[in-house]
Amino acid sequence: MPDSPANVIVFDHPLIQHKLTWIRERSTGSRAFRALMKQIAGLMVYEVTRQFPHAPVEIDTPLETMTGTRLLGTITVVPVLRAGLGMAEGVMDVMPEARVGHLGMARDEQTLEPKAYLNKLPSDLDAGPVILVDPMLATGGSAVAALRMLREAGATDLRLMCLVAAPEGIARIHDAEPDVVIYTAAVDRQLSACGFILPGLGDAGDRLYGTVED
Repeated sequence: MPDSPANVIVFDHPLIQHKLTWIRERSTGSRAFRALMKQIAGLMVYEVTRQFPHAPVEIDTPLETMTGTRLLGTITVVPVLRAGLGMAEGVMDVMPEARVGHLGMARDEQTLEPKAYLNKLPSDLDAGPVILVDPMLATGGSAVAALRMLREAGATDLRLMCLVAAPEGIARIHDAEPDVVIYTAAVDRQLSACGFILPGLGDAGDRLYGTVED
């Protein structure tokens, strides 16, 4: 892992960076974009779960009894709609036992502030770790709003996982939720005047679902 700000984990693994380069390419179509997002998320979640609480457990193999390890609590994955769904699929491939909540957040293109249109979460978010997934951490407005909603719903163990983060978004998360660790494949240079990450990868939701306007 390269040096990064406190509570920010940046993945420098060559395979993740290889796939991230492909997903950034303008010429990468929605089908490949979906596959790459899913693959990157699946690779990232190994490290995101490294500090999950776990405990020894006695099991019987076909040959003898041994002590293994099992995760404690109930894991919840919460994608921010709609782009977060692409990452959630990759996480669920690795952890099919996890449950999924949904938060729908839309950005007001004038104020750049988020508006919530869906909140469908389990009732006992304090039962274990919660991973909030959203491909882009730009202004940080949607992520802060989503984290606040998760806190209000009872979550106590939160992590944020994204593909690309802007310094401005990281700073906003640190101000609002200093204990939340941000996991990302890249910290990009800056935000544009319109609030898009530079160099970024464009609008993740549009590219994911093929709704890009020429």
